[in-house]
Amino acid sequence: MYADNKFLNELKADADVAVALQAVREREAALSKLLVAFIASGLFFMLFPGTLLGVWNLLQISARGQGASVSSSWIQAHGHAQVFGWVGSFLLGIGFYSIPRLRERAAGTIRAAWFSWALWMLGVGLRWVATVYGWHWRVLLPGGGSLELIALCIFFAIVSRHKPKESSKTGPEPWVWVVMYATLGFLASVTANLVASLQVALRGLDPAFPRSFDQRYLTLLGWGFLVSFVWGFSAKWMSVFLGLKPIRTRFLLAAVVFDLLGVSCAVAGLFAPATTLLLAAAASSVLGIRIFERSERKPKIRGIHRSFPAFVRIAYGWLLIAAALGVAASRWDTSGGLWGASRHALTVGFVGIMILAIGQRILPAFAGMRLLWSPKLMFAGLVLLALGCTLRVSCEVLAYQGYAEWPWHILPASALIELTALSLFTLNMVCTFVRRSGHAVNEAMIVTLPQLPVIASPR
Repeated sequence: MYADNKFLNELKADADVAVALQAVREREAALSKLLVAFIASGLFFMLFPGTLLGVWNLLQISARGQGASVSSSWIQAHGHAQVFGWVGSFLLGIGFYSIPRLRERAAGTIRAAWFSWALWMLGVGLRWVATVYGWHWRVLLPGGGSLELIALCIFFAIVSRHKPKESSKTGPEPWVWVVMYATLGFLASVTANLVASLQVALRGLDPAFPRSFDQRYLTLLGWGFLVSFVWGFSAKWMSVFLGLKPIRTRFLLAAVVFDLLGVSCAVAGLFAPATTLLLAAAASSVLGIRIFERSERKPKIRGIHRSFPAFVRIAYGWLLIAAALGVAASRWDTSGGLWGASRHALTVGFVGIMILAIGQRILPAFAGMRLLWSPKLMFAGLVLLALGCTLRVSCEVLAYQGYAEWPWHILPASALIELTALSLFTLNMVCTFVRRSGHAVNEAMIVTLPQLPVIASPR
């Protein structure tokens, strides 16, 4: 009798374990679907409303030989689709994938995350339609901004309820503070977009933001939101991915302080000191992350192209170029060429190359432990994006500033090269997602980020 009871208890325990494992698998599958939805939507906004419209804008500008020959609304629609539709969707998707999986009651959280996804995509879509077509823009412009802010607030509400495990450490690691700062920059950017949309809807003649506001807003978007996120994630990942020495905490935190001061000056309209401070921030981040220092361990490149470390360093080179061009623009820009080149070097050269490099390193593992479909396609996309950005930045300075006429004929080619690069990235990610899940690469795992998106950390 005793043996029978023991056997029955063991069977019951095994059944409980099987049920628990099945629940974990179902939750992981549901979270992977959510992540893929955010990433797929981001790729759509990046390629079609974002890049294709940007290419069309540049073709029109090049044909007319004037930087101001295209509607400001269309230019801003392109930028909004790229920053919020592409990068914002990626960040929200990774955050939702990482945090809810640690909660005991994931079902309700996942439903809320899907609702946030729907609001975010609808908000970005309405904003694009309002600025490109001008259809009921006085309603759709602030409406889209409101939906984006609500979606982001849902994300923050879910993250704020996350209770991280107890740690023996005295506080968060330095990279966590950087990402927290970037997250506040994300919130500030979405809020500023809504406030400006309301003002334009009430007083504006068209859906474009005024130039005086747009210049300040772009600094907040670029340096207060995008750049700081890359710094935080780089501080967490690059020491292992590239085999670098541990970060220099003081330089990294100094970069955040310089960045905050620079963005604050830009918002106040003080662009000369702002650009100098942002250059100091870029230099401090490079020293803090040690990005250009020799690797002391073998880089983690299994499953991706071996050029990965080189392109990460190229991206940080573009960061320094963007900051230096910003300093030059605040002193010598006469027609928007230097400012435009600085922004392009920042968004495409730095942020874009980092997304193509890091995204193809971590997203396949997130989406059901897949392997990247084609490392060669990854390399081709990175080469073309770097080439297109080089042509665009150099020719924009020469053409817009009136130094030469021939660069006007090169600018369309640079746009088409960048479009091809992003198309290859999209193709590689889509093929990765649709293929059957493979074995883990054993170089990445999920770690928690207290009260913020959770990101990948190598073993």
